[in-house]
Amino acid sequence: MRPGHGEDSAPAPDDRTGTPETPEPRKTAGATESSKSPKASKASKTPEAPETPGSGTAEDTGRTSMFSSLRIRNYRIFAMGQAVSNTGTWMQRIAQDWLVLSLTGSATAVGITTALQFLPMLLFGLWGGVIADRCAKRKVLFVTQSVMGLTGLALAALTLSGHVHVVHVYVLAFALGLATVVDNPTRQTFVAEMVGPDQLRNAVSLNSANFQSARLVGPAVAGVLITAVGSGWAFLLNGLSFLAPLAGLLLMRTSELYPSERAPRTKGQLREGLSYVRARPELLWPIVLVGFIGTFGYNFPIWLTAFTDRVFESGAGTYGLLNSLMAVGSVTGALLAARRASSRMRLMVGAALLFGLLMAVAAVTPSFWLFAALMLPIGAMGLTFNVTANASVQLASDPLMRGRVMSLYMMVFVGGTPIGGPIMGWITDSHGARAGLLAGALISALVAVAVGFALARASGLRLRVYVGRGRRGLVFEPREPGEPREPGEPGEPHDAAADASGKGGGERARVAPVA
Repeated sequence: MRPGHGEDSAPAPDDRTGTPETPEPRKTAGATESSKSPKASKASKTPEAPETPGSGTAEDTGRTSMFSSLRIRNYRIFAMGQAVSNTGTWMQRIAQDWLVLSLTGSATAVGITTALQFLPMLLFGLWGGVIADRCAKRKVLFVTQSVMGLTGLALAALTLSGHVHVVHVYVLAFALGLATVVDNPTRQTFVAEMVGPDQLRNAVSLNSANFQSARLVGPAVAGVLITAVGSGWAFLLNGLSFLAPLAGLLLMRTSELYPSERAPRTKGQLREGLSYVRARPELLWPIVLVGFIGTFGYNFPIWLTAFTDRVFESGAGTYGLLNSLMAVGSVTGALLAARRASSRMRLMVGAALLFGLLMAVAAVTPSFWLFAALMLPIGAMGLTFNVTANASVQLASDPLMRGRVMSLYMMVFVGGTPIGGPIMGWITDSHGARAGLLAGALISALVAVAVGFALARASGLRLRVYVGRGRRGLVFEPREPGEPREPGEPGEPHDAAADASGKGGGERARVAPVA
C-alpha cells in the first residue's frame, strides 16, 4: 500500500492534482508482498478485486463479490470469532442496563453506566491509536480481548454470588471502556494486515454486517436468559464468548499477514497524528462528518423510546420491533457496501445526506407503519455512510499513522455520545419526540452538504449553475486558473465532490452534466 494518500480517497489540493495515476505494487514495511509473504499475496488476489485498476473487472464495474474477503483464511477465522464475541457483547449491554435498573430503580443510573463505558474513549482515545501504531497488533488484541472477557466474568461472579452493587457495575463498565480505547483502533487497523488493501473495503463492510447481525440475536438471547435465570448468566456467556476471538488470533498464520511498519517510540506522536489529519482534507472532512453524525444523528435509543411511548402510545414490543427493523436495514446496507469495489467520497456524502433526509421524513410522518418502514432505509443509509467513511479513511492513511487516525475517528464517533445524548434528550423532553428527531436529522443533512462543498473545494472543483437552453442544473467542474473562458462557456463538467475519490493521485472522473 502506498503511504500518504490512499487509493480511492479524496485528493489533497497539492501539485499532484490532475496528474494521471500510475499503478504501483502494494508494499509492506520495507518489502514487497511477494518477497515478504508469497502466500499472503496469493490469498488476497481474487478475480473480483484485481490489483491493477482499469483491467475491465471489479474496479471498473464498481462491484465485487459480497463475501470475497472471507476467502482469506486469517480473516475468515477472525470474523467467526467476532461473530460469537459480538453476540455476547450485545447480550451484556441489555443485561447490564437491566441489572442497574433493578438495583437502583433509576434511569439516571443506567445513563451513568453508559457514560462511564464511553467516557474513556473521549478522554484517552488518541492514546489508544499511539499504542496501535507502536505495537504488534495481533499481540495487543490478545491482551485487550482477554481483559474485556475478564470484565464479563467478574460481573458474572458478582451477580451470581449475590454480592453485586451498582458501584461494581460502574467500575467494570469504566474498565471495559479503557480496554476498548486500545482495542478499537487496533482491531480496525488489524483488518488491513489480514486482508491487504484490495479487500479492505469488503472486510470493513462485513465487520459491520457481523456486528449488526449480532444485534439481532444478542438482545433476544439476553431477554430469554434474564427472564429464565437472571442477568448473571448473560454476563457469564459474554465472558466466555471472548474465547472465540482469542482462539482465532492463536490459529492465524502469521506468514499470510500483511504486517505494516511500526511507528518508532518518539515524543510528540499524539500531536503528530493530529497535525497529519489536519493537513489532509481527505481525512479531516470525513472525520468531521463522522463526528457530527455520531454525536447528533445516532441517538435512536432516545428517539425510539420517546416515539414508542409518547407518540404511538405503545409498549416494549413496539420498541423492539423498531430496533429490529433498523438492525435489518443496517445489515442490508453493510452487505450492499461489501459488494462495492471502491469507497468514493461522493457515496459517503450522499449516504449521510439521505440519512438525514429520511430521518426528517420519519420525524413528521403521522403513520406508525410508515415510520416503522422508514427504519429500514435509515439503517441502510447510516451503515453505508459509516462503512464508506471507515474504509476511505483507512485507505487514505499512511500505515505508520493509521492507528492514530482511526483512534481519532473512533473518538469523535463513539466519544461524542456523552455529549450529543444529553443534548438530544433535552430537546426531546422539552419539545417532543418529533422535534428531537428532526433536530438530529437537520444537523446530519446540513453538515453533509457543508462537507460535500469542502471536499469539492479541496479537490479543486467549483459549483456552476447552468440555466441555458439544453443545459440546466448544478454541476461541479474543475477550477482552471490562468485559462481564460468566454462568458457563458459551459466548460467540462465534473461530478460533485467527487469523483472526490480521485484514484489516489488526483485524477477525476468526467460525468455528464446534471439535468
